[in-house]
Amino acid sequence: MPSDHDLDKNLDCPARRISPHSEAGYRKIIADTRENEETRVAILEGGRLAEVFIERMWDRQKAGEVYKARVESVLPGINAAFVTIGEGRNAFLYLNDAQGMNIMPDQELVVQVTKTARKNKGARVTPRISLPGRYLVLVPGGGEAGVSRRIADEAERKRLRHIAKELKGEDFGVIIRTAAEGVDEEALAADVQSLLSIWREIEHNATLQPAPCLLYRDMGALGRVLRDEVHGSVDEIIVDDEDEFRRVQDFVSSFYETDRPSVSLYQGAAPVFEYYGVEVEIERALDRKVWLKSGAYLVIEPTEALTVIDVNTGKFVGSLDMRHTTLATNLEAADEIARQLRLRSIGGIIVVDFIDMEFEEDRKKLIERLEAALSHDRARARVFSITQLGLVEITRKRGRPDLRSVLTRGCPFCSDNGWVLREDTVALSIKRFLRKIAHANRSEAMLLQANATVAQYVADTYLPLWQEELGRKILIAGMPEFAWSKYRIELQGPLDAVERRAGQLERRESTAVVHRVPEA
Repeated sequence: MPSDHDLDKNLDCPARRISPHSEAGYRKIIADTRENEETRVAILEGGRLAEVFIERMWDRQKAGEVYKARVESVLPGINAAFVTIGEGRNAFLYLNDAQGMNIMPDQELVVQVTKTARKNKGARVTPRISLPGRYLVLVPGGGEAGVSRRIADEAERKRLRHIAKELKGEDFGVIIRTAAEGVDEEALAADVQSLLSIWREIEHNATLQPAPCLLYRDMGALGRVLRDEVHGSVDEIIVDDEDEFRRVQDFVSSFYETDRPSVSLYQGAAPVFEYYGVEVEIERALDRKVWLKSGAYLVIEPTEALTVIDVNTGKFVGSLDMRHTTLATNLEAADEIARQLRLRSIGGIIVVDFIDMEFEEDRKKLIERLEAALSHDRARARVFSITQLGLVEITRKRGRPDLRSVLTRGCPFCSDNGWVLREDTVALSIKRFLRKIAHANRSEAMLLQANATVAQYVADTYLPLWQEELGRKILIAGMPEFAWSKYRIELQGPLDAVERRAGQLERRESTAVVHRVPEA
């Protein structure tokens, strides 16, 4: 029987909340960087989770990385080549991206990942390299002098285009980013020199190292978010690691003379995502059903080729007539769909089955609303008109894996017809739980119970590292009767008491297996 020391994973945590600020324009960045195995960064807008970025230490072939690759095969029939860039599946290169180059088997070339490997597909790469900086993008071998389309002021566009032409060299082009609006030429020139230094180092290393090999890795998840997202409209940055906190302070000091976002160090016992309510929002982002404030709801179904979204009135009955109820539901759904595409990082083809509308005026309002909602999305999205079947088609650039593929996998119990959280997702949730328990007391040892498969995975992958990092003996009992993502503390206290309890579990008829770190 469980002892008085049992702790459920949801106990002893503060009230869940996103933010004390609910202003529509308030933007906050929260960084969960305590764990060596994973970095997570959340962007909150108006008190709601808008985007989440997850990077794990074992992720391979991330977008932005530059490799020296070797061509494995050329397939003219699909106008593509497969190249090896290291571990994992071979990467995919469109021959149209290599215009002017005669791609041959066994050829070595420098390529950059443009789309991260996902599901059963390898990464997509291109020999056209682009190195993003704070204010501009350097394009080695290019001749362009472009300005971001998001800069709307014509006078500013003209000024920046002139600077871009001055800065570009004979062997590289530059594209001015949105963050450069209002920035002087001296800062832009410094950005160019910094990026040129990186490119020269890549070129040098490419001459020395054999293929396949990694030549350049872009900034980590937190660094990329700060570089790409912090441009005057971010009000607050919260970091839970002291070293990262100092780096963020340096970054903000370097790039902000006025209107700096506040930077604070979170030091609470509960994980920072749990404290601010982000964890529960991520869980909701995996649900197929999304409820709207009115009582209507969306059903989001990803498939191999596209994502289907169905809009339903649900509990919403309106107050005037059927036409106004339908239009109000569809307009509210349009706003939430734009948010869900960002939050879940859904890309490719999206087909939305809105509620049928009879009047052309209403259909036009819907398309305009959807386009306006998607205009704030950094990933380029395009909305097509309503089809004869009443469907709206959307295409959205796929820049990174969708949230579901990062956190889940096919269910091992139903031949992949459903899904469960990936073993590493559950394992890192356990790690955060153990850290919270370790922070609350100084017990010598703890005995954790978890699903047998997950327990085996933790023991094989992490247990010695966790034990050293948390500074106490950790035993994990694999319980065959536990649900996939269920775990709990069975006992914590003196090592001999924990070992006795572990022995009792091993002798039970359920054949629980207790995993330990062998003594040195």
